[in-house]
Amino acid sequence: MPKSSLPMAPSGAEVGPPLTIEPVAQKTNAARLLDQLGIRYELREYEVDPDDLAAETVAAKIGLPPEQVFKTLVARGDRNGICMAVIPGDQEFDLKALASAAGERKIQLVPVKELQALTGYVRGGVTALAAKRDFPVYVDETIELFDVIAISAGVRGLQILLAPADYLHATNGKVGALGQPKKS
Repeated sequence: MPKSSLPMAPSGAEVGPPLTIEPVAQKTNAARLLDQLGIRYELREYEVDPDDLAAETVAAKIGLPPEQVFKTLVARGDRNGICMAVIPGDQEFDLKALASAAGERKIQLVPVKELQALTGYVRGGVTALAAKRDFPVYVDETIELFDVIAISAGVRGLQILLAPADYLHATNGKVGALGQPKKS
């Protein structure tokens, strides 16, 4: 029998080197929630640059236009407390519009240092899916223009692609005009 450094298959035929299996994208609590709800989605990984967490950058890395990649912002109102606003990556947040939608007189973004304690997520990985608490979610009306949108999967470097109606169902999101074009 010939000597070989390769392992032998049961039939005696030589086999190649062991296969390297690429790890499948990690399941996050957000993805598990969608699984529990029976919602179809796709996980899409990308390389994270901690110095550039902009939605436009993420959009380019996952191959979608920025208006189809939605970012989740956390705000605190003077009447009802914490809520989440979900707007397209190519837009700025309109605080007055969110205050009106949420029934607040005044509203402001939560400081970055408070995000993880409130939501369980870090900047660049915030999602309205499976946060520490079920906060009210307000979503920009442009979400209804697309067949598929991308949102954070709850960690930097991973996006969830899903149908807007499914996202609205999973988050109990209320739709309204929340974004505005970025100022140059």
